[in-house]
Amino acid sequence: MDFRIMGLDAPLLQTIQHMMDMTEDADKSISGPSRTYVRDAKAMAATPADVKEYPNSYVFIVDMPGLKSGDIKVQVESDNVLLISGERKPEEEKEGAKYLRMERRVGKLMRKFVLPENANTDAISAVCQDGVLTVTVEKLPPPEPKKPKTIEVKIA
Repeated sequence: MDFRIMGLDAPLLQTIQHMMDMTEDADKSISGPSRTYVRDAKAMAATPADVKEYPNSYVFIVDMPGLKSGDIKVQVESDNVLLISGERKPEEEKEGAKYLRMERRVGKLMRKFVLPENANTDAISAVCQDGVLTVTVEKLPPPEPKKPKTIEVKIA
């Protein structure tokens, strides 16, 4: 809105006009989230998981319906982030068949978990059975307490 059109040209109104112009420019410069970010956020929200802690390990149980073990990736990214992902492709339509209802989810499945400091990233196993992926991350043994260092005192 331009106040000068209405015949109002006071310094205060000029300042208000300038502030309104700045907010419009700011709105134009802010871009929305990328498509990849939105897709990953939806995939993470739609992938249910349970996390259990045992005395010697952490266990992640993730539903991965309709995926074969070769279609699932389990990776450890930098900063101890466990990434579990996969993608369920839509079935090929057979000639003469049409969907009356389509409720099963297709697309990307993904979850990320920040692993604790005592997680042993070199000892991770994954098993997929009946559409349920179980990832086991062994714990590192607790550090041994430091023994006090004895220093010999010499006679000068």
